Amino acid sequence: MSPENPGFPNLSTPTPTPVCTSQTNRATERSRRQAGSHGSRRWVRTAQGLRAARAGTASVRNSPSRQLVRRAGGRVLPAVAFLQGRPPRSSTFTRRLPGPKMSTGLPADAGPAASASAEEHRASREEDRTSREEEGTSREEDRTTDSPRRSSSESEAPVRGRCHTDCLEAPLNRFFQRLGWAVGSYPWFFLLAPVMATVFLSVGFVHLPKYKEENMEEQYSPVGTPSKKDRAFVQRHFTIDPPNFSAIRKSTEVHYATLLVVSHTASLLKSDAFEEIRTVDRAVQALVATTPNGTAIPYSQVCAKVRGGCMPANPVLAAWQYQPGLNFADLTFPALERNQQAVYLTSTIGGITLGDRRGNNRVILLAKALRLQYFLLTDERVDKENSKTWLKHFLEQFSDLKKGLILKKTEVVYFTSLSRQLEFKKASVKVIPLFHLTYCLIIAFAIISCYRLDCVRNKMWVASFGVVSAIIAVVSGFGLMLAIGVPFVLIVANSPFLILGVGVDDMFIMISAWQKTNLMDSIKHRMSRVYSKTAVSITVTTITNVLAFYTGVMTSFKSIQYFSLYTGTTLLFCYVYNITCFGAVLALDGKREVICLHWLKKADSPDKKWSSFKKSCCAPCGSLPDEDGTGTHPLDLFFRDYFGPFLTSTEVKILVVVLYILYLMTSIYGCFHVQEGLDVRNLASDNSYIRPYFDIEEEYFSDYGPIVMAVITQKVDYWNKEVRQKLERCLKDLENSEFVAGNLTEFWLNTYVQYLKGRNKDVNDKETFISNIPLFFKDFPSYVYDVNISLSNEIISSRAFIQTRDVSTPTKKKNMLLEFRSIAENCKVPLLVFNHAFIYFDQYAVIVENTVRSVIIASAAMFIVSLLLIPHPVCSLWVTFAIASVIVGVTGFMSFWNVNLDSISMMNLLICIGFSFDFSAHICYAFFSSTKPSENQKVIEALYLLGYPVLQSAISTIIGVCVLYSSDAYIFRTFFKIIFLVMLFGAAHGLIFIPVFLTFF
Repeated sequence: MSPENPGFPNLSTPTPTPVCTSQTNRATERSRRQAGSHGSRRWVRTAQGLRAARAGTASVRNSPSRQLVRRAGGRVLPAVAFLQGRPPRSSTFTRRLPGPKMSTGLPADAGPAASASAEEHRASREEDRTSREEEGTSREEDRTTDSPRRSSSESEAPVRGRCHTDCLEAPLNRFFQRLGWAVGSYPWFFLLAPVMATVFLSVGFVHLPKYKEENMEEQYSPVGTPSKKDRAFVQRHFTIDPPNFSAIRKSTEVHYATLLVVSHTASLLKSDAFEEIRTVDRAVQALVATTPNGTAIPYSQVCAKVRGGCMPANPVLAAWQYQPGLNFADLTFPALERNQQAVYLTSTIGGITLGDRRGNNRVILLAKALRLQYFLLTDERVDKENSKTWLKHFLEQFSDLKKGLILKKTEVVYFTSLSRQLEFKKASVKVIPLFHLTYCLIIAFAIISCYRLDCVRNKMWVASFGVVSAIIAVVSGFGLMLAIGVPFVLIVANSPFLILGVGVDDMFIMISAWQKTNLMDSIKHRMSRVYSKTAVSITVTTITNVLAFYTGVMTSFKSIQYFSLYTGTTLLFCYVYNITCFGAVLALDGKREVICLHWLKKADSPDKKWSSFKKSCCAPCGSLPDEDGTGTHPLDLFFRDYFGPFLTSTEVKILVVVLYILYLMTSIYGCFHVQEGLDVRNLASDNSYIRPYFDIEEEYFSDYGPIVMAVITQKVDYWNKEVRQKLERCLKDLENSEFVAGNLTEFWLNTYVQYLKGRNKDVNDKETFISNIPLFFKDFPSYVYDVNISLSNEIISSRAFIQTRDVSTPTKKKNMLLEFRSIAENCKVPLLVFNHAFIYFDQYAVIVENTVRSVIIASAAMFIVSLLLIPHPVCSLWVTFAIASVIVGVTGFMSFWNVNLDSISMMNLLICIGFSFDFSAHICYAFFSSTKPSENQKVIEALYLLGYPVLQSAISTIIGVCVLYSSDAYIFRTFFKIIFLVMLFGAAHGLIFIPVFLTFF
């Protein structure tokens, strides 16, 4: 060492005897392999000497370091790069330079002091090499993990030629090296800038809706579907609401409250049971709600009207009340004759046993359940608000009201048109406090997984700040989305749990890379190397994750679109804050490492190196760190020394292949058994009152489905016999469907034709047909609103009604919908089919198409991004294979865990694409970047470098969402289940399947 420049080697000693070229080459190769831990420190010391040379006299300009640069043929060495403010390249100083006397790296005129120093240096290097050989590894710490820079001469063995596509990877690597250099130089700027940005963006939370009720139809039904277009047509052509309310003629769902009364005995067709039913009915109609300003709203004010009074809750109950001595044995099904009119009972009485036939009906022998339905006014805005107020009052009071009635013969369950929305909101609010528990769990895991026995290199507090970095990213991302007006839907409440688990993944990789740097290198140099090792890799995974989420914007569900925007944007903030804010904390902690090490190394007395007090500062560590070495986590050594060799053994490879075949077969089998569609009861919590309601409805009222409109959409000649025959043929095709009760079709034209024939009118005469319609409507007023007649007496459109049956499952609903539309499309008369329930049934028709399209687009985007940013096309192919395999596995195992394919699980499958990319991309890239001579050694090195960070990422994400499993809502448990499957299968592919497969090809 030079006495003038401590820490800088004196290069003034002449070189000993020259060596031959082959000896020089071997020495060069050996020095390159040994440059990992000591090379960086040598450049720092060289840099210190060059700084002194610049500031010195003319004699210093001719110093050995200056001669060294000249002898390098003008090439700027890493030390010079330091002085120029550029991060150093990973090349080493021990390069054979021109001249016969350069074998020791010293100029010919070097003095004796430098020669002695050089001998000490060579002895140190030889000792280090021997130590490394004893460990059984040739670790090259200067080689980057994710973006290594090697020349062919640096390889220990010849490497097979491969196609490289590093047009973006190389410049990105250089950019991130400079960024790491800048972060190491100005850590406080990069720490405070994201914090200030978060404070600014948090202003967007003033737009967070507090009391706004979510529109379930808008958020959770597909947009642009045929049913919404058909509804618009119906609303344009059948806009006048009848004074006598008819629910089947409404184009939208109206406000209502409904009760299902179930008998404790074999049948409720008994007087004592009906007495209890009447008591319940009167109690409901006696409820009076109150507006915030104190205005009373009785039921009679908001009820739907029929003939001037409230519509009866049930026709059988109304008949029994009107005729107390009603003989229940006279009740018939499906229609009850009252006042020479047929009243259909398909939706009002359930669990029936039928007897003898009477005309087109059959006698009801037993009935287990009865439906009481209270329809409310929604025509005017004031009526709609009053009805909503009354319904909320009903929900608040009915549970206590039912207890006060002391029912002995029957059981009552209830539901309203607001229940889905209110219960979903209640379930979502319950899960928000779990975020605090998640925060604590993630911090605890980060501390435990980053805790080191080395008191200097311990990173548990740095890991804690990494969690904080993810939290401020959530604040920034959500604040930005709220500020620009992206709606906040309740399902977005899932996002922070996911982001908190995923956002710390990059932190683990950066900490792992930092631990592999030399403790005595400068902070700038260490940060530059960390960024060169990790930044490109985490950039690729971030881009793919964000693209996977943004792919959700192309789906037909607004809830998924908004969730994707919030989550994708927040993950982008996580990435930016990791490479700035968290990087700055890492740099500051690096300064703490140096200070702590110097304090520990400083002797307290001449005869004692460090006191017991300083030893206690390292408790429970109790060990002084090696300043010359690099940090290696014990689990990194586990992957290198135990798991890697175990996995690459022949017997284990065969076992892994067998396990993968079983996994794939089981997954494919499960894919064919996945149920489609979102069950309405799953929107509420497990203990919600709506669950027993839907259970009873499914048990007793599932034989018949909704009544569907068949609408003739254009002007046709109804008086033309051929046209009528075409219409009859279309309706007959609908009635012949397995989903239609054929004898319950209601069509005004059939009744009108019989009406004209009964009066000896010519049905085929246009004038007669048109002129008698007003008279017909007087006798049959319910048909007035089924025919749209213009001012010029032309029938613009009309409609019939078809009773569906046996459509209780999502699959049957989808098949019914598709079959009805197919029949309408093939009809010779312009026809559409519609029911307001079709708005939700459409999800069954589009969910598979949306899922497949989104998965294909996202997977293609993953492949393209990986091809551009990862300089190995074969690596991109393996990563794409892993994505497809994980998606098949998650989809298949969904069926085994009772998870349906719906808008919620579809959103999670998009998550699956991005996360399955992450695990395999890291391992594949490390494998293809390795210079080891055999595939087995490449796999072991890849697992050594990235096995533990991948495992940390999977565990942290599972911890982030595990609290959702304790939720009593299906929607949040489903979120956990799919994320768990994604992490489990993704980690299995990254750590087991893909490494084994890479050794075969």
